[in-house]
Amino acid sequence: MSQFATAARVVELAEQFHEELIAIRRDIHAHPEVGRTETRTTALLADRLTRAGLEPRLLAGTGLTCDIGPSPALTGLRRVALRADIDALPLVETTGLPFTSTVHGMAHACGHDVHSTIVLGVGLVLAELHRAGELTRPVRLIFQPAEEVQPGGALDLLDQGVLDGVNEIYAVHCDPKVDVGSIGTRIGPITSASDEVTVTVTSPGGHTSRPHLTGDVVYALGQIITQVPAVLGRRLDPRSGVNLTWGAVAAGQAHNAIPTTGTVRGTLRCLDVRAWEQAAQVLHDAVEQVAAPYGVGVEVVHHRGVPPVENDELCTTALEAAAREVLGPQSVLLTEQSLGGEDFAWYLTKVPGAMARLGTRTPGGRTFDIHQGDMQVDERAISAGVALLARVAVTGR
Repeated sequence: MSQFATAARVVELAEQFHEELIAIRRDIHAHPEVGRTETRTTALLADRLTRAGLEPRLLAGTGLTCDIGPSPALTGLRRVALRADIDALPLVETTGLPFTSTVHGMAHACGHDVHSTIVLGVGLVLAELHRAGELTRPVRLIFQPAEEVQPGGALDLLDQGVLDGVNEIYAVHCDPKVDVGSIGTRIGPITSASDEVTVTVTSPGGHTSRPHLTGDVVYALGQIITQVPAVLGRRLDPRSGVNLTWGAVAAGQAHNAIPTTGTVRGTLRCLDVRAWEQAAQVLHDAVEQVAAPYGVGVEVVHHRGVPPVENDELCTTALEAAAREVLGPQSVLLTEQSLGGEDFAWYLTKVPGAMARLGTRTPGGRTFDIHQGDMQVDERAISAGVALLARVAVTGR
């Protein structure tokens, strides 16, 4: 079969399963499960793959993998992996859709229901191609729990060997700023490292009339809040996109008492993995040096989250070629870098791969945002995502 015919066949099969996949997506959407509790979602996905004649492998806890196609040992071809995240967010949905969340305080507001459905749909398409003798490349589907829980469920799955025998990996992420039928890509960092930082300042405390007799916790916190981000910007390469932003600060209860303790919490983000590796020590040194003149004790707790997603050049090119074949010649856009975190990055520390931003906005319609209770997607993105990932699975890089 010619390359063109294979692309046309992939599109045909993606459309064939479209209505069923919409129903499955709505089912998953209505029954969200947060990280490491995705039991129902895992069972639903495994059941449909089994009914397609495949043999999914359940993972410890939640999540699953499923191999399709010939053995790499027999073909000598590289195994391609496709990853979907399956967990929901702990927030209240406000869409009012007929299939709105039935679980109060949980919602698929990041598009993971769409991601899961797309990779499931790819499995159904590839199963048909394999039965017809049209799938020569081995493929592994990965349905991952706990993407929203730092440092991410990807690490759990890597410990279980989900990338054993895998040579390259791909994923999509819903982007409500891009029209349905288009994707956004870029070579190199597409998302940021994302860490949690907590700084605690302590002193004996005292009266506000006598700050010279104690360590002024509040004043020291103020200096840390304003000066430490500036230090990072001078000690690390500014091209790395380092960003330290504080989100919460707490100290004291009385207007005339210097408290004994205070804390500030925030996130440290970085687009370059090398700068990310240096940032921890620079952060610790900066906090201690800024606080030193004020006679206070400081403790820095730096929780490593996820590294940046760095798209491989050849894999990104493969995604773009697949998109132009199945979505159209004008379907590929250059996407902006995001300072959001994404644990797909952990897979890319092991094998080359790429993530594309999948358009979910209705042309001319409202632009939603992820992690908001009112987020909605144009469900035509499902068949677009299926066709895209199925095509790149067939061709590889």
